[in-house]
Amino acid sequence: MSTTATSLYDIPVSTIDNTPITLEPYRGKVLLVVNVASKCGFTGQYKGLEELYRKYKDRGLVILGFPCNQFMAQEPGNAEEIQSFCSLKYDVTFPMFAKVDVNGKNEHPLYTHLKGAARGTLGTRGIKWNFTKFLVDRTGNVVARRGPTTAPHQLTADIEHLLG
Repeated sequence: MSTTATSLYDIPVSTIDNTPITLEPYRGKVLLVVNVASKCGFTGQYKGLEELYRKYKDRGLVILGFPCNQFMAQEPGNAEEIQSFCSLKYDVTFPMFAKVDVNGKNEHPLYTHLKGAARGTLGTRGIKWNFTKFLVDRTGNVVARRGPTTAPHQLTADIEHLLG
C-alpha cells in the first residue's frame, strides 16, 4: 500500500548474524514470514515451522523467522543466544534474521509492508503477538495473514496450493 514502487524483495533486512541483505534471493519462492520468540507460549511452533520447511523447501517454500521482543520481552536474547536456542532446541534450519520491531515507531519496513498488504482480525494493522504468520506467493504478493493460534500445519493446504 506504499506510494513507492518498492517491492517486498527490495526491502533491506539483516540476517541473524547481522549481514545486510534484501529478500531478493527469495524471489520466485513461496514465503512464510513469522515473528518468533524463544520464551513465548507459542514457541513450540518452531517445531511445526521446521517440519513445514523440511517437507516443502525442495518445492520452493522458504520460512523466514524474525525474532521480536515487543511482546512481554519474550525474545530477550542476543543473536547468538537466539541462534543457539533455535538450533539446539528445535533444530531450525530455515533462515533466521536479526531481531526486529513489528509495531510502533521503530517498526521494520518489512512489517510495514506486510501489514499494509494483509490486515488482521477486524481489519487491524497491528501485530497482536509473536508467531503471526504472513504467507507470500511466488510473485511477492501477501496472500494470507494468520495469527499465532494458527498452528503451522494448518497452513499446509494454502502452501500446497501456492507451490502448485
